[in-house]
Amino acid sequence: MGIGKSKIDTCPLSLSLGKSHSVDTSHRHHESESKKSETSLCHVAEPSNTAEMLTGEQDGAMEVEEEPEEEAEEEVFFKFVILHAEEDTNEALRVQDLLQHAFGIKPGIIFAEMPCGRQHLQNLDDAVNGSAWTILLLTENFLRDTWCKFQFYTSLMNSVNRQHKYNSVIPMRPLNNPLPRERTPLALRTINALEEESRGFRTQVERIFQESVYKTQQTIWKETRNMIQR
Repeated sequence: MGIGKSKIDTCPLSLSLGKSHSVDTSHRHHESESKKSETSLCHVAEPSNTAEMLTGEQDGAMEVEEEPEEEAEEEVFFKFVILHAEEDTNEALRVQDLLQHAFGIKPGIIFAEMPCGRQHLQNLDDAVNGSAWTILLLTENFLRDTWCKFQFYTSLMNSVNRQHKYNSVIPMRPLNNPLPRERTPLALRTINALEEESRGFRTQVERIFQESVYKTQQTIWKETRNMIQR
């Protein structure tokens, strides 16, 4: 820019000194040619800069495209889900931890860990059919909650109507605040419940949670999901 201003300022100065018109014209012609040369160079340089910018943007885009996409989180077929009263969330977590770490039965989930913002019925369906066994946490709070009653009736009906879910509902009386047998609904009394305070608790757990049963249910679950996705 500084060079351009010096050329423009020279023209009035030459006129005031009374230089010939031919010299001035020659000078202007030379200046014009110089400007054209500068302009032509600018025009040549601009596409180059633009090309570099485009190339840079394309390289950036390619880099973005080349970045590995985050793999979709694979859905898990759980070994068990614990259905419980809202007040028994901590007790459900304790039982979950017991089964997973003391007995190696994992992965497991409790109903309170199901995704928020979804309908309860959808979560219940995913919980029961997305796990091999459904554990009903029988506490004093369980029967006070109408939703819990609905849960256990629905789970029982599901185990009856689906052959591979037969014997998949497991009532369990935990150590803390267990529901007395005499107050247990008749439909649940017909099923052998897990008694955490019983000396035979470990034997019961090992007999119920068989790996072969889990694998069979997992295979059926995957086949069902593949059919739905098609």
